[in-house]
Amino acid sequence: MTDPRELQPGALGVAEFRAVLAGPAHFTLAESLARTLDARAASIRALAAGEAAIYGLNTGFGKLARTRIAPGQLAELQRNLVLSHAAGVGEPLPAPVVRLILLLKANGLARGHSGVGRAVVESLLALLRHDVLPVIPAQGSVGASGDLAPLAHLSLVLLGEGEAFVAGRRMPGREALAAAGLAPLVLGAKEGLALLNGTQVSTALALAHVLEAGELLRAALVIGALSVDAARGSDAPFDARLHQLRGHAGQVDCAEAYRRLLEHSAIRASHAQDDERVQDPYCLRCQPQVVGACLDQLRRALGVLVIEANAVSDNPIHFADTGELVSGGNFHAEPVAFAADGAALAIAELGALAERRVALLIDASMSGLPPFLSPAPGLNSGFMLAHVTAAALASENKSLAHPASVDSMPTSANQEDHVSMATFAARRLAAMNANTRAILAIEYLAAAQGIGFLAPLESSPPLQRVVHLLRTQVPALAEDRVLSTDIEAATGLLRAGALVDIVAGLPLPTL
Repeated sequence: MTDPRELQPGALGVAEFRAVLAGPAHFTLAESLARTLDARAASIRALAAGEAAIYGLNTGFGKLARTRIAPGQLAELQRNLVLSHAAGVGEPLPAPVVRLILLLKANGLARGHSGVGRAVVESLLALLRHDVLPVIPAQGSVGASGDLAPLAHLSLVLLGEGEAFVAGRRMPGREALAAAGLAPLVLGAKEGLALLNGTQVSTALALAHVLEAGELLRAALVIGALSVDAARGSDAPFDARLHQLRGHAGQVDCAEAYRRLLEHSAIRASHAQDDERVQDPYCLRCQPQVVGACLDQLRRALGVLVIEANAVSDNPIHFADTGELVSGGNFHAEPVAFAADGAALAIAELGALAERRVALLIDASMSGLPPFLSPAPGLNSGFMLAHVTAAALASENKSLAHPASVDSMPTSANQEDHVSMATFAARRLAAMNANTRAILAIEYLAAAQGIGFLAPLESSPPLQRVVHLLRTQVPALAEDRVLSTDIEAATGLLRAGALVDIVAGLPLPTL
């Protein structure tokens, strides 16, 4: 996204998220919106200067909310909040996720209920435009009161503190601002709190990984269909009438994809009339039901996350029409945690079903193919250990799929006594996606090897293109060799979206 685009607060969609994940983006603030933000900030300053104690404006934070702060110390209060809360640890969050965090933070603040002036929102958008990416440690948030520690590390850079990546080089925050021609901010009343409160980190992580899982699901459809033909399975279980009777949208969509992928397969035609097997194993036959349920789960998760990405998740929240500043709990990321936990189930199941198909293909008694897919089994072990790797990854995903949201650790001297763990719930999806991608890569190799044993019969035209694509990178396995290189090559094709691209035009469902 290189052309300037006016930010429409509260109206971001998947297209914008994908664009920001792909690279720097240029969003602008309408002048009318900027004036509104400045007016709201002036209202907050007036409240802070009043006699009443108002949380976040002229009091301490968390358990210290009863401590009144003198008028001359309000700017120092906001700066101290950012400095003290930057207590994260771990590796920096990846650049695409940081870009999305910047956009989501600007989007939430620009809705005008946080009491920040235009300078705060414009500074966030400037970091995004110049690709100045704050160093945000991955660990340290419990998902309420918002993503405090990671958002504090983001906010440090706005103050000329902390660190940022510029063109891939890590440097002090003040130097990073200077490289983009930006000056450090001096925070006004509540602006530090508004920057730190919110679910933008957990939401950005979950969005990035759910969208990635959606692409993995599309690849799983293609590879799963290839395995059906390699095992000389039936396409009868994909009959549209079966799935319409059940009625789940994801199942209906996935069944159509399998039908179209297998259409005009010479392999299927060769055994359509005299198939000795009455029914295929579940890993082949029940693909629309399982992958369709995964699709529905990911679609639900994405719907929740789009709402959250456009939400005001600050505290307290300012209502300009009445002048009220209302304390609540919109920073509690339980919706994000549930969405991420649901997505984890789907990702784990995609990998688990693919592992079962690999196990089927290497088992000569089930697939009718040579043992372990080797032309010379015994002397050669073929795909024996590739399947073991797939099993290890599927098992790891089962542990990672344990719901993070059922845990809670009281914090802030028991003032914040129930938290969501949404940030970990979302962050762990990256490892799960990587595991499932590798399992699918192993299945891709195995299914293509199986198709080769059925020559001169060929699969459907689109699936033959999928086989040929792999063969441009990896030759068929004639004798034992180091398979990790093959797996990495197949993984690279999946990562690049090449399988989905090569069957473009077929109805592969999207989130």
